[in-house]
Amino acid sequence: MITVIDGRIAGRPDATLPMLARNGHFTAMQVRGRRARGLELHLARLQAANRELYDAELDTGSVLDSIRTALGDDIDDASVRVHVLEADRLHLFVTVRPPQEAASSPRTVTSVVHQRFLPHIKHTGGFAQGYYGARAQARGFDEALFTTAEGLVSEGTITNVGCFDGAAVIWPDAPMLHGITMQVMERRLRAAGIPQERRPVAIGDLPSFESVFLTSSHGVVMVGGLEDAPLPLDGAFAARLLGLYADEPWETI
Repeated sequence: MITVIDGRIAGRPDATLPMLARNGHFTAMQVRGRRARGLELHLARLQAANRELYDAELDTGSVLDSIRTALGDDIDDASVRVHVLEADRLHLFVTVRPPQEAASSPRTVTSVVHQRFLPHIKHTGGFAQGYYGARAQARGFDEALFTTAEGLVSEGTITNVGCFDGAAVIWPDAPMLHGITMQVMERRLRAAGIPQERRPVAIGDLPSFESVFLTSSHGVVMVGGLEDAPLPLDGAFAARLLGLYADEPWETI
């Protein structure tokens, strides 16, 4: 892993910074050919969170410079995370790891009653997400969906949830992170003339949809099963959805 802190490659003394940080926020992106999908959305997310959490502007030019420094001259494809961490002051923290691709096969999901704190912000308080994600995988599922006590779906541990009812894409109307890939798909669906709406979605409603899918920083993937039961999967819609995502332009960093 390559780490850049405040614009320079991190040395050994910097290793304690993440442990000293009281809080922070971040964004995660896949980089290919030194380009990223929805790059302007990532920068807008970081800026908005910085204003809300710290009442401070973020120099997005420094963000891009730090990503370029982390990539160096020889890394074209990577998984990149940009953190703003508060320790003695605000620090810009960029990590570069090997690239990851979205799964090519439909995912299986389970559900758990949970609500993230400040769900509209991608913040660093992710212990519960990691815990529930690991528990789901230990039980043989790929992802856990968070629900309210009444069983309304909000989001996954690292994903947003979309449903297709045969005519429109339905996004859950619940407190959640407005994910970057979700935002990318919203504009791709608008451009394709596919209707979208927000409305409450109960976990028990999922089998009634023609397709269910997940979006994350890794991409878009269909859902093939809920708990131990299969979910419907419209092959034509899935092909169109994945094609729309594949056609999203990449922006140079």
